[in-house]
Amino acid sequence: MDKKRVAIIGVTGSVGQEFVLSLDNHPWFEVTQIAASERSAGKKYVDAIREPSGIIAWDVGGEIPEYIKEMTVRRVDEIDTSQLDLVFSAVESEAARDIETSMAAELPVISTSSAYRYEEDVPILIPGVNDEQSELLDIQKKNRNWKGWVAPLPNCTTTGLAITLKPLLEKYGAKKVMMTSMQAISGGGKSGVSAMGITDNILPYIPKEEGKVRIETRKILGKLENGKIQDADIRISCTCTRVPVIDGHTESVFVETQKEIDPKVAKETYNEYNKSISVAGLPSAPKDYYAFHEDPTRPQPRMEREVGGGMTTTIGRVEKEELFENGLKYMLFSHNKKMGSAKGAVLVAEMLYKKGKI
Repeated sequence: MDKKRVAIIGVTGSVGQEFVLSLDNHPWFEVTQIAASERSAGKKYVDAIREPSGIIAWDVGGEIPEYIKEMTVRRVDEIDTSQLDLVFSAVESEAARDIETSMAAELPVISTSSAYRYEEDVPILIPGVNDEQSELLDIQKKNRNWKGWVAPLPNCTTTGLAITLKPLLEKYGAKKVMMTSMQAISGGGKSGVSAMGITDNILPYIPKEEGKVRIETRKILGKLENGKIQDADIRISCTCTRVPVIDGHTESVFVETQKEIDPKVAKETYNEYNKSISVAGLPSAPKDYYAFHEDPTRPQPRMEREVGGGMTTTIGRVEKEELFENGLKYMLFSHNKKMGSAKGAVLVAEMLYKKGKI
């Protein structure tokens, strides 16, 4: 089959670099155009990510894929949308709104930024969790008189929480959630986390993060009714912290459910979801969407981050919670730079391609 032609915007940043890796030798998508800031425009990709010192600033480890080394980086306004089927946007949120608006007027955009997440006609998609909300993209096109649409990913902290809550909500009716995150420094973006600030330390506050998690989780786990998403009726409290871990977010979760829930039965619930998960067979999907550990010392970031190519969500320490009449507590691990970022965006694209929306 003919591959869909895609562009990566923001290709020189850390998320853009993850897109480069995630799309290397992809069976359905071919990167034909790349764009970044004025500083990088006109350079070959391999030169655009070279620091003034001459060192290659390749954040994701390993070798730069051959397919992109000699490709010329364009300015965003030089992207030829007539020669594309899809755009992946890895742009910082301030610039993302204008860029994604102009691109979506012509063709589909899948974004890692928050620019469009909270719009009423924009779904926040996690394949395997809320695929049915993708129908809202057609309404979005019509509402805005666009040829394309914008489909943003959630905040990377939301991703693991929403994925693990979905089976519990469906089977037991989640009512209240308390979550404390222990987030990797790679989730700090360009402004990042200073080495001096995080060494031998925990940062107990991440600006705006907790509000994002509350809003996005309810939206993702909601239902599409009469062309609008009705948020899930879950009360969510969270504390988001930064810890000295390079990649991968760990979260401690307490859930109150409507029905009685047994930790052993919860394990079987996740195993059943693995068997019937909608993403099965997609190129970027892991063999197991959920990994479940009996070992109380798991999950651990160093041990879990490569599971399923960074696309598996790992669950452990599943125990009955005595604070609630019907309660469960557990730990989860989700890779913020894989499932929670570019590779997760490619999985969204694969799901939408199968649905005929790309």
